[in-house]
Amino acid sequence: MSGYQLFSQFYDNLTFNVDYVKRADYLQSVLSLCGHPWGLTLDLACGTGSLTVELKRRGVDIFGIDGSYDMLGIAMDKAYDEELEVLFLCQRMEELDLYGTIDTCVCTLDSLNHITDKEKLQRVFDRVALFMNPDGHFIFDVNTVYKHRHILADNTFVYDTDSVYCVWNNSLKENNIIQIDLDMFEREGEVYHRYSEHFKERAYEIDEIKGMLAQSGFEVKAVYHDMTTESLRDNSDRAIIVARIIEAINKE
Repeated sequence: MSGYQLFSQFYDNLTFNVDYVKRADYLQSVLSLCGHPWGLTLDLACGTGSLTVELKRRGVDIFGIDGSYDMLGIAMDKAYDEELEVLFLCQRMEELDLYGTIDTCVCTLDSLNHITDKEKLQRVFDRVALFMNPDGHFIFDVNTVYKHRHILADNTFVYDTDSVYCVWNNSLKENNIIQIDLDMFEREGEVYHRYSEHFKERAYEIDEIKGMLAQSGFEVKAVYHDMTTESLRDNSDRAIIVARIIEAINKE
């Protein structure tokens, strides 16, 4: 997985359509439906910290972890600008190592799809489970196989914002893996500077994910269509998975 040294500079502009206020509202509604309070919460793969800061602003006791120093640098600036004290740690998801336990973990915006090795994804679930308090809840989203095969596929997308012009090129590979190649052009006066970034995402079948969660000691309480509490559809592009820890299985 890329370290996103370049991508981090443009990430917020390229995800301008993500409404973090609504996403925070949604996560709160899902937890309320489960009857589960936030407690100490981990925002796993927090990126530039937009959701972390939004939840902290609401009084959630939350900290963030991401594998990119560059992303976390931006996250720390956001928290500082809001005068919020938020702990950010640089760790890979599959190497999660906490000093204590957590009550809730959230992981959003297809972060887990960036793990293309199934064994590594299993380790992520194992590590989250290991640090979960009894009745801890893990809520995350994933891009679906449908999205990889029919929406991302071998398509090219163009984003034209005030700060960057981006050509996003996808190539569908085996095992529902998408090779993503980004060409970004940053304008400085009359000159454009070109940057490139490359990474992959893998879509897993929902039953695969359920099986891996079960191996880690989770039970799946619900699988929803994105940003709803409705059942997953055949053409859902993103799935929300709500899991509760039953018994963490120590595989160290």
